[in-house]
Amino acid sequence: MSRWSGILKVPLFPGSRSHYRVATSLCISTSSQKPIVPSLNAIFFNGDRVRGTGNPVIEKLSDLEMIAQVIVSKLGENCNVWVIEACKFNGPFAVYKDFISSVNQWGEPESYDPTGYTASTSTVSLLSSCLKEVKNTLSSRHEEQCDGETPGSCVPKTLLFGFSKGGTVINQLVTELAFSEVKSNIVSSQQETDIIPTSNESLLNSITEIHYVDVGLNGTGAYITDKDVIERIAKRVSETSPRDPLSCFMEHRDSGGIACGFGLGRKRTQWSVCWMLNLEKVEEN
Repeated sequence: MSRWSGILKVPLFPGSRSHYRVATSLCISTSSQKPIVPSLNAIFFNGDRVRGTGNPVIEKLSDLEMIAQVIVSKLGENCNVWVIEACKFNGPFAVYKDFISSVNQWGEPESYDPTGYTASTSTVSLLSSCLKEVKNTLSSRHEEQCDGETPGSCVPKTLLFGFSKGGTVINQLVTELAFSEVKSNIVSSQQETDIIPTSNESLLNSITEIHYVDVGLNGTGAYITDKDVIERIAKRVSETSPRDPLSCFMEHRDSGGIACGFGLGRKRTQWSVCWMLNLEKVEEN
């Protein structure tokens, strides 16, 4: 197995006027140079633009490819990584309008509403556009060959990360997850040969971990406060078995500590925001 990495600029939907920059690092077959099924997909939503500060730490956090490389180094080679940047900015402020319909001109959400499943639908469509672009790029560079590697036999898990304002997209996805139907052992509608989730249902039911990385806003909406959503998510997590999908919520702060987190009794690895900068990780039993 080898990897393909690069930055793509793709439409959200075919024919869409919204184009997103996505740093992508995928597992590919060494022989055929085609994407193969990974063990997991890590989806990272980036935040506001902060450039030209002269601070190397902040500059690293603004480099989509750097973030993708570090995530691969932490999660292992058998993962696909997708680092998503908002397609619209108001000055330095990221606006994820396609994922959260209620955001204002500064990208701050007025509320989180599961109606229409906007975030999960947009995520699935964006990943599909990215994968199509990667396949086109690889096919134009390599002749067709017989694939000597067997693709993964398990449906990939999904790990979500929201950094800074990217946490608002995670909040919308959590809201949609709270109102979606629970499916055991990852939704059966997704085929074992699917590299990425192919529907909002399969995406939501493949989520195993949700990470809030130094999330913050100038106003309200940085965290979910809707009692109904919180109760639904708490019930969903408490009723899943260790072999079923959703098992862990974690918040990572730049103080190096974890403000909150819960799992299901398995070993977890915790990182602060500096996790992305190759600092040491702390393991807990």
